[in-house]
This record gives sequence, C-alpha cells and structure tokens, in this order.
Amino acid sequence: MKNPLFTIAAAAVLMMSAGLAVAQTTTTTTTEWTNDQGKTFTEYSTSKKYNSIADPAMKPTVGMVLPGSVTVYTLPDTMHITSPDRYRYAIINDHAVVVDTTTRKVVHTWD
Repeated sequence: MKNPLFTIAAAAVLMMSAGLAVAQTTTTTTTEWTNDQGKTFTEYSTSKKYNSIADPAMKPTVGMVLPGSVTVYTLPDTMHITSPDRYRYAIINDHAVVVDTTTRKVVHTWD
C-alpha cells in the first residue's frame, strides 16, 4: 500500500513543479519609456561623445534584432527603471533605441 501512495505523491509534486516552470517562463516585465528618457539618452550620449551608427538603410523598429556590429551602451545612472541591467541603448542615425541585452532586440524607439 505504501508504494501506490508514494507514486501518487511523486506525481503530484511533478505536476506542481511543471506548473511553476510554465508560470515562470510566461512572466514578463514591462517598462514604460518616456519622451524625457529619450532626451536623457540623447544628452547623455552627446556628453559621452558616443558615436551614432550612420546607416540610412537601418531603420530600427521595435522587435528588430541589432547586428553584433552595433555598439550598445549602459543606461545612464539617472535612469530609474525596472531591471536596468537588462537594457542597454544604441544611437542609430542620431536616434536613441533601447535594446534588450539578452536578445539584442530593440524594445523601444523615440521619433
């Protein structure tokens, strides 16, 4: 009798852990980016003398993966966002774009 009870308990633990794994993989963090932050990026990069990538063919949009040749920079210390280590930024055609460091995807642009 102990063996079937153990099997049921093990199956229950396995199912609960699978449910937790699914919950963890679907959790996302959202960050709202403001126009003032775009100005901060531009002013900060100008003060640091960061170069803009000049490529008329490159029109970064949200979801676009940036090539490895594009340099991404650390966010300014004055930025107060959720998970700041997760994001960097680049300057492309004199426009700041926010990049997710894990995927190199553009997550925000300013017009």
